[in-house]
Amino acid sequence: MKTDIRMRLTVMLVLSLACCVCAENIDPYNTGAQFGWGENVGWLNFEPSYGGVQVSADKVEGFVWAENIGWINLSPAAYGGVTNDGSGNLSGFAWGENVGWINFAPVVPNDPTDYGVRIDGEGRFNGWAWGENIGWISFDAAQAWNAQACVVTIEDLASFAVNWLAVGPQGVDLADYGTLADHWLDFCPDAWPF
Repeated sequence: MKTDIRMRLTVMLVLSLACCVCAENIDPYNTGAQFGWGENVGWLNFEPSYGGVQVSADKVEGFVWAENIGWINLSPAAYGGVTNDGSGNLSGFAWGENVGWINFAPVVPNDPTDYGVRIDGEGRFNGWAWGENIGWISFDAAQAWNAQACVVTIEDLASFAVNWLAVGPQGVDLADYGTLADHWLDFCPDAWPF
C-alpha cells in the first residue's frame, strides 16, 4: 500500500514538473540579478517579461531581450545553441536577428586568457561573450545586476523522481526526496516554482 501511494505521488510529481520544464530559472532571489552588459548594445535581460532563460546541466536555452537590439535566441537550431558542460563552462553560439552570432566561448588569437562565460557554484554568470557585430558582452559575478541562475533545476527533480521509480522502495525513500527538496529551497528560495 505504501509503495502504491509513493508511486502515485512520484508520477504526479513528474507530470507536474513536465509542465514547468520550459520555465526560466534566472534571478532566484528576485534581486534583479538577471542582466549582462554590452558596451555597444546596453543591457541584456535574461528574465524579461516574456521569454526568459532556462539553465540546465547540458544547455542554456530560451530568449534574452536587449532593448537596443531585440531578441537573442540562446538555442538556435544552427550550431547547437549555447551548451553547458555540466560544470558551468558555457560554449556555443546564440543568435540575434539584428546582430548575428554571439560566441559564449570566444578565443582571442595570441592571448591565453579564457574569456568564455562560466556559471559558478552559486549560479552566477561570469566572463565574456563576443559578437562580431556588437563586441564584448560582460558577465561580472561581483555585480548585483549580473545574471544568476537557480543551481537546482526542475530537470534535477524530474531525474530524481524517475530514478526513485526505477529503484523502488529499497533504494530512494521519502527522506531522500526531503533532502533534495531542502537543497532546492536553499538554492532557489522565495516562492521559486517547486
